[in-house]
Amino acid sequence: MDTLPDRRQVGLMIDYLFGKGVSRALPRGVYKLFRSRRSGRVKQINLDGKLFAVVKPNGAIALSIFGAQTLSRSPRFKDNCVQVSDDVTQFVRGGRSVFCKFVTWSGKKIYPKSEVAVVDGRWKILGVGMAVLNGAHMKQFKSGTAVKVRSGIAA
Repeated sequence: MDTLPDRRQVGLMIDYLFGKGVSRALPRGVYKLFRSRRSGRVKQINLDGKLFAVVKPNGAIALSIFGAQTLSRSPRFKDNCVQVSDDVTQFVRGGRSVFCKFVTWSGKKIYPKSEVAVVDGRWKILGVGMAVLNGAHMKQFKSGTAVKVRSGIAA
């Protein structure tokens, strides 16, 4: 069985998880997929020698900061972002979690345990992490964690 070219396979995975058309933001470059020796499953995606994303065993993609910045060029990726107030940008850059009371806007494609990018008021990437709540509920709650940040810009 022949496999798809690496760029095409990455594009399909990105469109499936983050929304149709988001893969158009992927630049031309050298994509390297690292696979498991046992199962052949994709474990890691590199773009031009930089870590783009890690593929979890359940099929979800954990973006790196570089991967989120690359995909943020797509207007459709905005539906996977959480915007926070400027009061907490330094904390998110340091890798701290985002609390609901600091969320100013959240995308409509955010579900619990989905991959999100945390942005500031000017839509600059501050960090990446996993959503704890649905995007519609993040602004409604006044307490509790909205996003568990995996890594921030400064981390």
